[in-house]
Amino acid sequence: MSSMVDSFEKIPCEIFANTKQGSAFVAFEIAKLIREKHAAGQQCVLGLATGSTPISMYAELVRLHREEGLSFANVVTFNLDEYYPIEKDAYQSYWSFMHRHLFDHVDIDPSNIHLPNGELPKDKIKDHCAAYERMIEEAGGIDLQILGIGNNGHIGFNEPGSSIFSKTRIVNLDVSTRNANAREFQNLAKVPRLAVTMGISTIMKAKRILLMAWGFKAQIVAKAVEGHVTEQVPASILQQHHNCSFVLDEMTASELTRFKSPWLTGNIEWTPKMIKRAVVHMALKLNKPILSLTTVDYNENGLGDLLVEKGDTYEVNLQVYYMLRDSITGWPGGKPNVVLPTHPERSEPYPKRCIIFSPHPDDDIISMGGTFMRLHDQGNEVHVAYQTSGNIAVTDEFVTRFIDFAVGFEDMFGMDNVKSQDILSAAQEFISGKKKNEIDTPEVRAIKGLIRRCEAKATCKYVGLPEGRWHFQNLPFYETGTIDKKPLGEEDIELTMELLRKIKPHQVYCAGDLADPHGTHKVCLDAVFESLRRIKAAGDEWVKDCWVWLYKGAWQEWDIADIEMAIPMSPDQVMKKRFGIFIHQSQKDMVPFQGSDAREFWQRAEDRNSNTASLYAELGLTKYAAMEAFVRWHY
Repeated sequence: MSSMVDSFEKIPCEIFANTKQGSAFVAFEIAKLIREKHAAGQQCVLGLATGSTPISMYAELVRLHREEGLSFANVVTFNLDEYYPIEKDAYQSYWSFMHRHLFDHVDIDPSNIHLPNGELPKDKIKDHCAAYERMIEEAGGIDLQILGIGNNGHIGFNEPGSSIFSKTRIVNLDVSTRNANAREFQNLAKVPRLAVTMGISTIMKAKRILLMAWGFKAQIVAKAVEGHVTEQVPASILQQHHNCSFVLDEMTASELTRFKSPWLTGNIEWTPKMIKRAVVHMALKLNKPILSLTTVDYNENGLGDLLVEKGDTYEVNLQVYYMLRDSITGWPGGKPNVVLPTHPERSEPYPKRCIIFSPHPDDDIISMGGTFMRLHDQGNEVHVAYQTSGNIAVTDEFVTRFIDFAVGFEDMFGMDNVKSQDILSAAQEFISGKKKNEIDTPEVRAIKGLIRRCEAKATCKYVGLPEGRWHFQNLPFYETGTIDKKPLGEEDIELTMELLRKIKPHQVYCAGDLADPHGTHKVCLDAVFESLRRIKAAGDEWVKDCWVWLYKGAWQEWDIADIEMAIPMSPDQVMKKRFGIFIHQSQKDMVPFQGSDAREFWQRAEDRNSNTASLYAELGLTKYAAMEAFVRWHY
């Protein structure tokens, strides 16, 4: 790392292309320490974390144990935290999490496993916390502490404002933390309000610390690494640790100065993409249209070198303005019978065969509904591939409602409804006695999947697609009945390759949530990527003319400097998209596992699309009601 970068980053950062590589690095460091301690005849004391971030790392440790003989016989573990109150064997408890992802698969001595106890009476928690501190000290202290980071900068469950001197204790969870963890529970109301956590002082006593962060944590990571030390960003206190490193993927590192504003850290190559990024970010920072930027603006914002290399300010402004202008098109499938060299898409062939891969049965209309309708209306052959059933995101109430309808329908028309009555009775009995965290029966899961299939089919008909243009893949990795999914498997890839070869598309649209380490979108994206790579390697001719466009899911949008195709929408088109989203009635109002955003999906989509249009307008482009954005993937 250069000295210029060092001046910005106050914590060393190891940055990897993706989550898998970063997880493998951390697992390797843990394995190396375990083996060194074993060779010296010593026990290895690990501080462990939970949440989605370390799952891939634990999977790699399990692989090292099974395939490379890594023994955990000399390992002692102390976990950072636990919800309170919570039963030890509850699915969402961190005791269950650790056994599910690590302890049940390696040769660790159960007596060497330590987690805060979420089952104790409240009047005994203080003594338990003091005892936990003593156990860590008696074990010789933590050799290596693994951390994640919360969206508000918390480490462990040390929320903003936690004292640097804090020790293991019971804490109130911040609303933002409970919102972020709601995906593990059915809804926010079921997320515990308290937790037992190691304190910041406890964490800082570890001999070495590795903090892992993937995906949408870029802004808080930048504050922790480059900002001032403050208890309002607990992770920033790690700047004062003598042996701490952050392990990041590229998206999480994207807000660090060396990536966001690399021109400030030293010499760089001024490619058109880099020029666009620098000038766009400067314009937004100054709240100026691109064509109003001055030489003084460039010099005062660290871009004087750009003018030295590229010359006149106005010429640079024009170059960036034209790049933004040329990304806007009302013809996502390419405009036929015209030659537009700067258009995001090719004019020929026309019409195009297009396939929209939708991870869940509503991502197509939520994330790119306007583009979906535009492609069809402009005469392209549009197919939609619903990659998973989405059955866990349907409430039990919807099941009984729809079975009750089926029974009533048959009764109304004098049909034999004995079978449906039996199914309804069985479903009602199961749901009424359903235990917390109990997996649905295959019949209930099937009905939930049918509900979502019907909604998806109705959406396609609403857009105008003829029969046969929608495809329900039901990829096997998803069908576990729980939040945790299986890894991408060979059958998932084969099903995807089969559909691609059947349609031979000129355009593929898929959810480009590249930074989502464990979510359904990422696995679905990997299935498409791997399938296209294999088809290309096999020499299929059609794939040479197939372009891949990535859209974002319901939560975030592409950085405006990265957008390569922006599809504008009129107010009427925004309303038409909204009504298309409304077809997914099972996903309206309160949805299981909704995540940290309390808005309904149509509200998220409209706010995001409106914001994208506003950013283009702020930069001096035409003001539209909304815009959907895409980035092209090259393979």
